[in-house]
Amino acid sequence: MFPLKDENPTRRRPVLTYALIVVNVAIFVGALVTGTFNQVNQEFGMKPKEVLAGQNIHTLFTSMFLHGGILHILFNMWYLWIFGDNIEDVLGRGKFILFYLGAGIVASLVHAFSDPGSMIPTIGASGAIAGVLGAYVLLYPWARVLTAVLFFYIIHLVMIPAVVMIGFWFVLQVISASVLWAAGATAGVAYWAHIGGFLAGMLLILPVWVKLRKRRRARHEGALTFEIR
Repeated sequence: MFPLKDENPTRRRPVLTYALIVVNVAIFVGALVTGTFNQVNQEFGMKPKEVLAGQNIHTLFTSMFLHGGILHILFNMWYLWIFGDNIEDVLGRGKFILFYLGAGIVASLVHAFSDPGSMIPTIGASGAIAGVLGAYVLLYPWARVLTAVLFFYIIHLVMIPAVVMIGFWFVLQVISASVLWAAGATAGVAYWAHIGGFLAGMLLILPVWVKLRKRRRARHEGALTFEIR
């Protein structure tokens, strides 16, 4: 399943979401054009063994803005484009950037603890974007998402609830991480970072979810209150 767009309008222009996309693309293109692609990823990618030893802590931040290839950045930025605007809308710009970076840092730490001896640089915004997905599915589980679904080698376009589309994605991450862990193998995808970022996003957005539920309940109760004269 691949999301194409959601039916979930925002009240204001998601400036920070756009800015994050521009910055990520600019860094990716800049590294390619200057011929420093591998050097940048090696230097600023997050190496679990170093970070857990208290070295190069800044890479928890810098690794979020690096990508390993065109498909890598394309998929990440597409998901951010579709789902990031609503989270920025509900949090406001200042809180949204803190949320985004916080989820990304937690995702990197979860990955580091899952493979503490690794010196392979981990790069990508997927941990932070997984946090956005976690927040989205908690706040807007029934928002309709136009999704491309491959069925018997034919692509079908269907509208499905966000909880189904994002839930399917999350289950795939859990299954993939579990299979690799059971086999004692490693992969080129940081599945534990995705899981950690997703759960961090749900946890970080939880106070907002509680506040919105209370507000909706108060409006509902107010609508049912009337006076007989």
